[in-house]
Amino acid sequence: MPKFVELWVYLSATPLFGLTATLVVYVLAQAVYAQLQKAPWANPVLWTVIVLAGMLLATKVDYPTYFAGAQFIHFLLGPAVVALAWPLWERRAELRERWRLLLVAALLGGTAASGTALALGWMIGLPTDVVLSLAPKSVTAPVAMGIADKIGGIPALAAVFAVITGLVGALSGKYLFSALKIPTTSSGWMARGFALGTASHGLGAARALQVNADAGAYAGLALGLQVVLASLLIPLVFRWL
Repeated sequence: MPKFVELWVYLSATPLFGLTATLVVYVLAQAVYAQLQKAPWANPVLWTVIVLAGMLLATKVDYPTYFAGAQFIHFLLGPAVVALAWPLWERRAELRERWRLLLVAALLGGTAASGTALALGWMIGLPTDVVLSLAPKSVTAPVAMGIADKIGGIPALAAVFAVITGLVGALSGKYLFSALKIPTTSSGWMARGFALGTASHGLGAARALQVNADAGAYAGLALGLQVVLASLLIPLVFRWL
């Protein structure tokens, strides 16, 4: 037992610990997800976060030590987001025809997402800096942190709100769309994907890509539009206010 403890202490202190732990847990979670026919509640990102957080707490490994290895995966987030442009390029003819409607939908969707979060925060009496951190909740986490910093929010808290928003959208989107009777036709998948990308950014887009190619392409488009619109408009609106 003492030798095992010594081995664990050594392994947990190496940079490859975070990388190996993340990959192993995610691959197992993805396998379970596939076995359960991709049920939304079995989302592999959600369960990977839960298992890794529990592992770090149980073994008392601090986050900087874990991230020293996991940062290699973090680096790949940028190329993964850029790769979402390829499905859009394949549908460029459709986008030329619909760009005005899509832009209006993105603007209205982003306004609704940010506005309702701010209104709810103020209604229940949250501190001002916490309320401001809610404003960019439907924008991908790195951009949400930058926006929160510009408007007087808390960047770290904005990242947490963004991740939670993405997970909620990825978990509940299927049931919500079914309740709203949005069809699974070609146009229906576009609407589902665009709505999911607008409300739940990267995690929503990842879920959409797993379900349908058209949904994934339009979710990626919505994700990109929200990044641009929120980065420009949210700081501008709060400057006027």
